Amino acid sequence: MSILRVEDLTRTYSSGGRDLTVLHGVSFAIEPGDTFSIVGPSGSGKTTLLGLCAGLDRATSGSVYLNDIRLDTLNEDQRAAIRNQYVGFIFQNFQLLPTLTALENVMVPLELRGEKGAKQTAQSLLERVGLGQRGHHYPTQLSGGEQQRVSLARAFANRPKILFADEPTGNLDTDTSATVIDLLFELNREAGTTLVLVTHDLDLAAKTNRIIRIKGGTMANG
Repeated sequence: MSILRVEDLTRTYSSGGRDLTVLHGVSFAIEPGDTFSIVGPSGSGKTTLLGLCAGLDRATSGSVYLNDIRLDTLNEDQRAAIRNQYVGFIFQNFQLLPTLTALENVMVPLELRGEKGAKQTAQSLLERVGLGQRGHHYPTQLSGGEQQRVSLARAFANRPKILFADEPTGNLDTDTSATVIDLLFELNREAGTTLVLVTHDLDLAAKTNRIIRIKGGTMANG
């Protein structure tokens, strides 16, 4: 069974009284434990595609099956519950909660699931990403690379079946990017998580098992 299956996905937005098609007729499937890149230039539709795959947005037509659950038949609350149960996220701009410490940020998905021992689990994850001594710091007290490592710990906190990473090194320098990516792939292998990576960095994409290219909202050959 595919962990993610996309069938003839199209997304059209209304803009200034006109319809703008951002994605058209995209189809693919990803097997459990696979690593997968979606690449393309800025504005190609790849981030829109990721949002549809994760149930953050609803397609105009076509279907998305996540862990064999058809997302387009669910309402917003139901899709949020599916994300909390099966999905982890890493974003280009980290999206840590500024009023929470690093430790508290990692605890959030665990507490949303009502899990016991959230603090101990979060502390162990921070140690795994090399930030065991920084748990009491707030995001503004951390470097970009440290913030992204906190977001890695948070993403793996709920032991997701699939992890969506949207330009995870887009705001980092080269050396820091290398550290974060090595850690991402290490954690992914250890957890056996399926990784879907959106990037314009072809060197990063080459680290995954499969690559699809999006150009002008459609899948491109080669």
